[in-house]
Amino acid sequence: MSQPLEAVIGVIAHLGLDYRFLASAYERDAFLDGALTTVAICLLTIFGSLAVGVLLAAALTSGRAWLVRPARVFVEITRNTPTLVQLYCAFLVLNMLIVRSLDGASSPIGPFAWVVIVLSLHKGVFHAEALRAGIEAVPPVTLEAATSLGFNRRQLLLEVQLPLATRFALPSLVNNLIDLLKSSAVASAIAVNDITYASIMIWTQRDNVLELMVLLLAFFGLLSFAVNLLGRLLEARLRMPGYGH
Repeated sequence: MSQPLEAVIGVIAHLGLDYRFLASAYERDAFLDGALTTVAICLLTIFGSLAVGVLLAAALTSGRAWLVRPARVFVEITRNTPTLVQLYCAFLVLNMLIVRSLDGASSPIGPFAWVVIVLSLHKGVFHAEALRAGIEAVPPVTLEAATSLGFNRRQLLLEVQLPLATRFALPSLVNNLIDLLKSSAVASAIAVNDITYASIMIWTQRDNVLELMVLLLAFFGLLSFAVNLLGRLLEARLRMPGYGH
């Protein structure tokens, strides 16, 4: 351990906070590995949930009953049940059914993948509702102008409605993504070695819950701040002055 780190730990110890676990290479590496795992979960679920949101929004605004009705049922069930319950159902029930279908062979989907899948689907429905509202907020005259230029339904959605809807829905999307970052902590419920699980393993040995909770709060706070800052930059860059007023 470096001398500066020892000095910092000593100074903090005078404040009644025990961060001696940072002096242990094993525990320090376990904590850092958990932090990287959480970042990986967040990055994958951000892209996954946005993809799910776009697909569901397209289905909800398609005007085709065979797409709208199943999408609406999925949205209502998913957003009205807790993320943790969905994760347990996926990991304990669906995983068991997959194992049975494979005649007892191990499931090809591991705990990490289940977390990414469940969080992507769960947050995707909130993105879908935000994008749906944005799509429906596109002025009819804009659609009429695009139609007069020969745009078909797919082109209207991809080249006109979604780009404008994204601008309208960006504040809601950023809010959903920040909530997604915080929801990633449920990964510890099925023993995925994220930062929360790593912290639990450390404080069960050292009884330094307060110190690790401070680090957890700071970690998730910094992640959320970074997403919020990026969202504000995108809002400023994509803003169309006077549009819609």
